[in-house]
Parts: sequence; C-alpha cells; structure tokens
Amino acid sequence: MKFPRLFLLLLCLTSTAIAAGRPNFIVINIDDLGYADIGPFGSKLNRTPNLDRMAHEGRKLTCFYAAPVCSPSRSALMTGCYPKRVLPIPGVLFPGAAVGLNPAERTVAELLKEAGYATACIGKWHLGDQPEFLPHRRGFDYYLGLPYSNDMGTGEEGSKSSLGDPLPKRAVTKTDSAAATVAETGLAGAAQPPLPLVENEKVIARVGPDEQQGIVERYTTAAVKFIRANKDKPFFLYLPHNAVHFPVYPGKSWAGKSPNGIFSDWVEEVDWSVGQVLDAVRELKLSEKTLVLFTSDNGGTPRSVNAPLRGFKASTWEGGMREPTIAWWPGKIPAGTSTDAITGMFDVLPTLVKLAGGRVPMDRKLDGGDIWPVLAGEAGAKSPHDVFYYYRGLKLEAVRSGPWKLRFASADGAPAKNAKNAKKKNADAVDQLYNLDADIGESKNVIAANPDVVKKLRALADAMKDDLGLDGIGPGVRPLGRVANPQPLISKDGKIREGFAP
Repeated sequence: MKFPRLFLLLLCLTSTAIAAGRPNFIVINIDDLGYADIGPFGSKLNRTPNLDRMAHEGRKLTCFYAAPVCSPSRSALMTGCYPKRVLPIPGVLFPGAAVGLNPAERTVAELLKEAGYATACIGKWHLGDQPEFLPHRRGFDYYLGLPYSNDMGTGEEGSKSSLGDPLPKRAVTKTDSAAATVAETGLAGAAQPPLPLVENEKVIARVGPDEQQGIVERYTTAAVKFIRANKDKPFFLYLPHNAVHFPVYPGKSWAGKSPNGIFSDWVEEVDWSVGQVLDAVRELKLSEKTLVLFTSDNGGTPRSVNAPLRGFKASTWEGGMREPTIAWWPGKIPAGTSTDAITGMFDVLPTLVKLAGGRVPMDRKLDGGDIWPVLAGEAGAKSPHDVFYYYRGLKLEAVRSGPWKLRFASADGAPAKNAKNAKKKNADAVDQLYNLDADIGESKNVIAANPDVVKKLRALADAMKDDLGLDGIGPGVRPLGRVANPQPLISKDGKIREGFAP
C-alpha cells in the first residue's frame, strides 16, 4: 500500500512541477484598430496609458501582419495558416452561414488544451455561427461573446448606427424575402436577424444598444474572472473584443470623456480593459509566467489613424494588414524594445504550442513559424518568413521579400468613383514596387529602377500557382466546413434556435 501512495504522490508532484513550468497565454485582439490609434504607435488623439506601459515593459512588433478583413484574420490566428488555405471565402462570414472553419482543422485552443491548458474565448468569434463551428467545440472550455461583428444585427436594435444616432424603424424589404437565396457565407444587410450574445452554447441575451454599450466591460469582467479561477494552472485566454468596430458604442463610464469623440472614447475604454487584465496578472503574481500579445484583426477604417501607412481595412496596402502589436512577458521579453521582423497572425499557433511543450500538427501544412526568438530578442534572431504573400479573399495582390513589396496592377480592380479617383487609379493600374524600409507609406513606385528585384518577386508569386493559387481555389487550399440547412441563432421573428435557449 505504501508504494502506490508514494507513486501517486510523486506523480502528483511531477504534474504540478510541469504545470508550474508552462507559461500562460493571453491574446487580446481588437477589431478594426488603426496602426496609429494607440500611443505606442504614435497616436496623438487617444490616451492609452495602459498600452503605453505595456510597450514600455514589452516589445513592439512593428511589422505584424493580419488579413484585410475579420474572418480570414481570425482563421490565421486559430490555425497557423494563411487564411486562404483554411477559410477560402471572398470576404467575411455572416449570420446563418452554411460554411465556417472546418472542424478538421486543429485550432491553437485544441492543441493547448491537449497540453493541459484551461482555455477560454471571450469576445468576437467570426469563424462560423453554426453549432459545429462555435468556440465551445473548437477547443475552448468556456465561451462568452458575439459569434460575429457587432453590426450584424437589426437596425432597429442598434446594430447599424453608433451611440447617439437615431435608430431606424423596422421596414420589410425585398432583402427579407430573398433571405433564403443569399450566399453560403450568410445573411447580409436588412436580412440579418437579431444579434445574439452567446455563453458556451446558449443565447443569453439579445443585443441592443444597452448591451452594445456594456460589451467591453462585460468581456473584461469575464476575462479577469477566468484568470483568477485558473491562476494555479496553465491557461490560454483569447480576448477578441468587438470594439472598435462600427457601430461605435463606448461604455457609459467612457462616452463623452475623451476630447475627440466617441471613437476615441472607445479606444480609451479598450485601453482600460487591457489595464484590468494586466493588473490581474500582476496582482496574482503571474507576470513572470504569462505571455500577453496585443494586436488588431485588420487595419483601421477611415475613422482610425493608420499613419504612416497607406490604405485602410479591406485593402492589401500596409494600412490594411499591418497591425499595432505588443508582446509582454516581464523577464522574458526585453522591455522597451521593438522589432521590424516580419511576423503575423499565423505565427501565434506554432509559437504558443511550442512554448507550452505541445505538439504542432505534422500531418498538414502550416504557414506560420515559431517567432519566440524574435519576441525574446535573441541575438541574430530573424523572421521565419523570407516571403510574405498578401491575399485579399482568394486573390494574391502583392508579395514581399525583405524590404521589397511588389503590388500587382490587378489589386485595384474596382472602378473609380470620380475623375479625381480615376486619375489616381490609372497611376496605380500598373505593377508597383516599394521599398518598405525606405518608404513605409508606399508613396514612391521604384519598379523601373529595380528590374532584378521585380523578376525575383514575380517568380515568388508564380510559385504560389501550385499551392494556394493566384486567384480562385489552388491545390493547397483545404475545404471549408459546411452544414446543411443553416439557421441563425436567433431567427428574424425573435425565436432562439432549438438547443440554444438558456
């Protein structure tokens, strides 16, 4: 009897020691935050003392790439792949979509859970709203949030207008009757049903203006609660805020408090949220064993400041895909430093799983790499990416190697809206080469002076024909998850989907 008890005791102590050696991970992902919307990246409008401190104590990643829009960016973070490889859709997912991130894909949450981590997703998901696609079935022990963007609800309940704007009255439109024939990516515009707040697999609220205005605080409270509940074991907290996406709804304690309008109010509330999370980590004495990553899912919209980058969300200009990113881990990540090494959303999975002592999938292709040496500031550390491909939807629009970015003439295919834009568009309707080290704002096309560079980059782009493809579905693209007869979580007439009622 003594031997088994001793064995069990040793086993328990060993397991505790292993758990104690694993770092915690917190990934804070803001929606539509511009490159210069926060102090560490040059904001002169928004007061962000908590992010200022985070950058002072951590490391800025000045060349961290996401995707031009929400759903693809999140698929890269979850899977370690270029978005097109795992979520081949033209844009984003909407309510009642028949497709989503394939359940066969291994998410970072699933891999960390297998390594013994407690996992939570608190915030915006946006990788499919059918039961098969939701976070609770994708490796997260706990989920609280909106399954997609905060504008994907009804206008009369505040999803199409910001705080203080008049709410439109309900009107039956042709879009309503055509709802059954919408694209497989879901219901758009006036056909969208009420916006659901989901906890695990239950709809716990119908989101109106009050819920919109309280969403940052609600997520923050839940995030801190999760950290406290799991302080004695390794955990992974994914905190993807719906802020600062349109419609803009700063909390009641924040609205009108900044001198620069409600968008600045909301950015400053997000900064408060970051402070609450970091304060909890500090209070629980977890700082030296917790890696925190702060970033955004895509570039800001014109309400943001993206300077000195060119362009905004939904484009493959740097302003559409390069994100204001900070990595924090006192004692492990050098304080007050920055790096311009190419990194991105698809590096999150391989980096965290390796740090956790887990296993990165070997039965499929991943595009991301382990960027821990870059984060740690190791001597001679380089990006794992000699080449980076800029996809918008299914189309390759640019390719980068080193400082050189070749943007293809076909990247700006939409017609110009007026003569002034037409003139500018004609100037852009040729292949363009930029040296991002010398010209981060992509203002000077130097293609004529660098034919050898252009030849090399075109060859790199052509190499993707046999993998992801230059447009459409290439041989390396994996299938979408797909369900028959998709239904929104709340129907247009307000009924909660069967099995999702609280």
